[in-house]
Amino acid sequence: MTNTPGDAYPVTETMTTETEVREGVTVLTVSGEVDLATAPALDAAIESILSAKPDALVIDLTAVGFLASAGMATLVAAHQRAGGDTAIAVVADGPATSRQLKMTSLDQVFAMHTTLADAIASLTV
Repeated sequence: MTNTPGDAYPVTETMTTETEVREGVTVLTVSGEVDLATAPALDAAIESILSAKPDALVIDLTAVGFLASAGMATLVAAHQRAGGDTAIAVVADGPATSRQLKMTSLDQVFAMHTTLADAIASLTV
C-alpha cells in the first residue's frame, strides 16, 4: 500500500500491508506497528478487501511488532463488518500480538492461529 496525494489516512512508514490470494483465501499481511496513527490505514485496507465480499480473509499479524488498542479495535470492527459474509481468521504469534489478543479475550472473537498455513487450512475445509 502506498500513499497517494489526498489520502485521508496516509500510510506511515511504521506499518505496511500487502494483499494476496492463497488457495482461494484473501490474505492481508500486516508489518510494523499498529497504533493510533496507523490503525486508520489498516482499517482502510480491510474495508477495501471486505467490499469485494471474499468468502474468507486471513489477517496475518506475524510481522507486527506492536499492536495497540486502536489496532485491536480495528480488528473488532472488521469482524463486525464482515458479519456472516466473510469468515475471518487472525494469525498472531508472540508477545506483540497474541498476548494482547488473549488478555482482552479477543481470541474468543476471532479464529486465532499461530501460522498462516494453519489459518488458511482452517478456512478451506
